[in-house]
Amino acid sequence: MMAALKPLSQAPISSTPVGVGLRHEHYSAALSQPSPALDFVEIHAENFFAEGGAASRLLDQITEHYAVSIHGTAMGLGSASGVNRQYLKKFVQLVNRVDPVLVSDHACFTWGEVGQEPVHSGDLLPLKFDKATLDILCTNIDTVQQALGRQLLVENIVTYLPFDAGDFSEAEFLARVAERTQCGLLVDLNNILVNYRNFSRGNPLSLACDWLAQLPASAVRELHLAGSSAVGPGMLIVDDHGQPVSDDCWALFHEAHERFPHAATLIEWDNNLPVWQELLEEAHQARWRMDMVTLEVAG
Repeated sequence: MMAALKPLSQAPISSTPVGVGLRHEHYSAALSQPSPALDFVEIHAENFFAEGGAASRLLDQITEHYAVSIHGTAMGLGSASGVNRQYLKKFVQLVNRVDPVLVSDHACFTWGEVGQEPVHSGDLLPLKFDKATLDILCTNIDTVQQALGRQLLVENIVTYLPFDAGDFSEAEFLARVAERTQCGLLVDLNNILVNYRNFSRGNPLSLACDWLAQLPASAVRELHLAGSSAVGPGMLIVDDHGQPVSDDCWALFHEAHERFPHAATLIEWDNNLPVWQELLEEAHQARWRMDMVTLEVAG
């Protein structure tokens, strides 16, 4: 039987950072009830590209209360047409302004060209894990890291269409990306589980643990935890970040924190948002589970 959660006032054992994704419904509560238990909050870059105005003032307030990580959702690091220059300019300006604790985006493609004009897909589209795509992704990551003057973390995504086998498994592909570019990896545990639930006949949790074992521990700098809405038998699970962290995701987190004890942890919740206090409780549970792993490893 699992022990009860520690009181929020009890000092944690693990010093690894824990944060939450800060979404607009929680801005007021987060600023009026700042939580010393949070090590950082994550903002989506594109929400704060505007110069001046309400978004700029809000960003100043957020950075007064919290350390901040910046998470991009539209960079399209795997795009054969490259990262859009105007987008990258705004992204760099935001990073320079905030000086975030972490900067991240996704291993996907989003940018293309129609009539020599840049076009954005409006979604995170999956990559084929082959040598040609590896070269494209590494080139774009190098471009971004040179522009930022700092390390970028690259996140695995959910895919809703299975590809034919490429040259690598997804985890091996990301390991090679990290080796070639010296980028960091942001491992979304729920994304791994959703992909296996949708397209594999094996045990998703066991397969996900094997997935983690293929990564270089030194490259993994952040973990994302989330939950997805339940679906009927045979239906495709959508990564909607609309529920508490699932039991399987917590179990995978135990494995991940043991393998990557220094990786920051973030609770993601984007739809069907709970009250601010419930989100803080999810972050507290992550901290408690990290402490349990620390105690187990210590013997």
